[in-house]
Amino acid sequence: MASQKKPVCRICRREGSKLFLKGDKCFSRKCIVEKRAYPPGMHGQLRQKKLSNYGIQLREKQKLRRIYGVRERQFRNYMAEALRRRGVTGENLLQLLEMRLDNVVYRMGIASSRSQARQFVSHGLILVNGRRVNIPSYQTKIGDTIEVAELAKSISTIQNAVEGSSSRGIPSWLQFDANLMKGVIVSVPLRDDIDTDVRESIIVEFYSR
Repeated sequence: MASQKKPVCRICRREGSKLFLKGDKCFSRKCIVEKRAYPPGMHGQLRQKKLSNYGIQLREKQKLRRIYGVRERQFRNYMAEALRRRGVTGENLLQLLEMRLDNVVYRMGIASSRSQARQFVSHGLILVNGRRVNIPSYQTKIGDTIEVAELAKSISTIQNAVEGSSSRGIPSWLQFDANLMKGVIVSVPLRDDIDTDVRESIIVEFYSR
């Protein structure tokens, strides 16, 4: 699990786009990227150099890695697995990241951000097929049932996240019952189902050098 020690809004500014690391704040007018869409630091506005092809690929890779909160070594493993699978490598990579348990918890609206979802999973508040799983990177599969543990349903943070998730919407590859705090994975997400704003093809090029 990747621990995030830097202020997350600075990370979004560094990548030049919203990475949705701050939960509901990212959907509000308080989002700093809307006001300062340039790198942080006193010279952020002055030192915006034109990136080389390598620089563009690197920034896109870092952007995707930070969105899902995975370490470099983990990300390389996902890339290797995506290359081994049949189909389009970039789409395979996104599917592997989307099917992580912490991301599924976030997509279902049980948590307001992926970092919060990682916390819930690590603390044993999430059940997969009725069994407690505390590994955020756990790879879910079609037919898996994801639910909040009974004792955790009364936690205000989870209740607030579920209530506020209606504005974000639930992806078509998931089903979720807000009253039961329980959902099912009905299919593998296709590229059109994934709203992550990245160019995965150039990330594949980065690792194909």
